Amino acid sequence: MIVTIGKKIIDSEKLFEKPYIIAEAGVNHEGNLEKAKLMIRQAKDGGADAIKFQAYKAELLAARNSPAYWDMAMESSKSQYELFRKYDNFWKKEYEELWHYSQEIGIEFLATPFDFESADFLDPLLVAYKIASADINNLPFLRHIARKGKPVILSTGASTISEIWRAIETLKAESNEEVILLHCVLNYPTLYTNANLAMISDMRKKFSGYIIGYSDHTLAHKVVEVFSSAWLLGAQIIEKHFTYDKSLKGNDHYHSMDMDDLRKVVTSLSQIYEMLGNTEKRYLESEEVARRNARRSLVALRNIKKGELITSNDIAIKRPGTGVPPELFYQVIGSVAARDIDKDEVLKFGDFSEI
Repeated sequence: MIVTIGKKIIDSEKLFEKPYIIAEAGVNHEGNLEKAKLMIRQAKDGGADAIKFQAYKAELLAARNSPAYWDMAMESSKSQYELFRKYDNFWKKEYEELWHYSQEIGIEFLATPFDFESADFLDPLLVAYKIASADINNLPFLRHIARKGKPVILSTGASTISEIWRAIETLKAESNEEVILLHCVLNYPTLYTNANLAMISDMRKKFSGYIIGYSDHTLAHKVVEVFSSAWLLGAQIIEKHFTYDKSLKGNDHYHSMDMDDLRKVVTSLSQIYEMLGNTEKRYLESEEVARRNARRSLVALRNIKKGELITSNDIAIKRPGTGVPPELFYQVIGSVAARDIDKDEVLKFGDFSEI
């Protein structure tokens, strides 16, 4: 499958292209437009391909008694409604302004809508839709998104294989086959022991032909190791929460990366990309000298006179590899020397003939 997101072409068969990196701003701007713009600049300066926001209204997203599902020690809000209500003041006007600012800065603008209304007003702004893990079984919403005719990036946290397939089939039923699946663990934060990055490889097998990525919720202490491992296991898109200040309390700040983390990740991935090099096995031009001199040839063990029969006691296999190669050892045995050959001389083609 080949999917285009903005200027980026992602081919499911080209695993070792640099991954598409999404800085997930979410609502870490806390309703402050200038902070949101700061995050856009920092995501661009840090090397992300895209900045992503979340568009919701608490009234449309959660019942007032909806229980928390995050680490209460890090985020003290007791209900989802209580938390979401704190940061839901951005809507159509604000996201349009952030889209324009992203265009000026030169970074792709993405967003996750959480309701039909936000999905509709975001449509002119988006090159692809992101759907949160928690909406993977929200089939009416998936159908609505699919009809927009744009690529869908679908997180799969807390999902079964059958639920993922059902979501894919729902999207495909609306003639939308450009589906990207992100491995995700729906823990905030995700312990490193729960990250299960090897599931990325399993998803590549079970959803063969689809582009697979990773949405990360681990703490940012090992962000380089996490991103690098996810990429090498087959993640072609990597998304992680992003903040302008990791020391801030509550919301998603505590498990987010900041600009410095992002720069480290981008630098590390660029270095790994350089080391990965060619995807097709062959020897390099730089190995030509070693190929010639570090390999072996057939070498005379004694002075051999012209016309003498060559036996296995007359030749050894030594470096360099500039003469008759070792794989012809048994063809040379039993032949006759075509000239005088000095001891320790590398045998050349033409130095012997059949009886």
